Amino acid sequence: MTDKRFALLIDSDNVSAKYISVILDEMSKHGTTTYKRIYGDWTDPKASRWKRKLLEHSIVPIQQFANTTGKNATDSAMIIDAMDILYSKQVDGFCLVSSDSDFTRLASRLRESGMTVIGMGEEKTPLSFRSSCTIFTNLEVLLEEEKGEDMPEENEEIEITDKKTDAGKGDAGTDRNREIVSTIIGMISDNEDKGKETSLGEIGNRLLNKYPDFDVRNFGYSSLSRFLEDSGIFDLKRVENTIILSVKSDDKTKGEIIKYIRAEVGRHGRKGIGMNQLSNEIHSRFKNFRVKQYGYSQLSKFVQSMDGVEVYETDQRQKMARKSSK
Repeated sequence: MTDKRFALLIDSDNVSAKYISVILDEMSKHGTTTYKRIYGDWTDPKASRWKRKLLEHSIVPIQQFANTTGKNATDSAMIIDAMDILYSKQVDGFCLVSSDSDFTRLASRLRESGMTVIGMGEEKTPLSFRSSCTIFTNLEVLLEEEKGEDMPEENEEIEITDKKTDAGKGDAGTDRNREIVSTIIGMISDNEDKGKETSLGEIGNRLLNKYPDFDVRNFGYSSLSRFLEDSGIFDLKRVENTIILSVKSDDKTKGEIIKYIRAEVGRHGRKGIGMNQLSNEIHSRFKNFRVKQYGYSQLSKFVQSMDGVEVYETDQRQKMARKSSK
């Protein structure tokens, strides 16, 4: 079955640049993104964070000067482009990224034309826009799941088991391996939550949707299956003519991780330890730890499931883990 084709249109005035990675990751689950455009006034210094992301992710910037103070000038340009793309009949759906209710009618109009409309926005997005989309996704939830508590800080180095994949790549190879392995684990987890198996073909297609430059030959392999086998993280089994992937289940390692977490939490007394600090400590000890391997999208949920440990939130909304008082 051919992937659906989507046009990704981003309102830079109402969405932060920190979400770009999770936006593209989420879109890789739905199909192929053939249009990637972002709208804003690029002469405004406030747009500088977005500028750094555009080339990296091959997103086309559309200039719209803010002719009227206090008025979102990008709305009309984004709406006109959306209708032009609709009439070109080159896509099966749209992803509208904004926290602005002004796109409510656009989403409704696109759906009236038979388009799938995926909306993405922050928690503040009005209900009117959320309801007008086929699917609406909260960007804060995606960010917390992908780069929040279950991942170490950016300066932490994580390697997959087989060092061959890092040969000649230096830190860049390590970073890309970490990102690819985490992405694949997320894909398998998503499918398991829906009661679906994950095939090698699906992994290959979705990796290319997210990383157009992905090629296992860059890591010294001739096939994706060998690359995954040598990571030491995945099980591959052949079912007729299809190779099915799963994340290896290692109860011994899980037990060691739980024991380590309990000891770290106990060591910090009644106040406990911050979830980000705990994440860094775990990844320092267990290089290949991914909380999704154990059926959780967030480290805090995994920790909360352990006997003798509780998770609480400070007045500053920082999540902490401490020994349970029960």
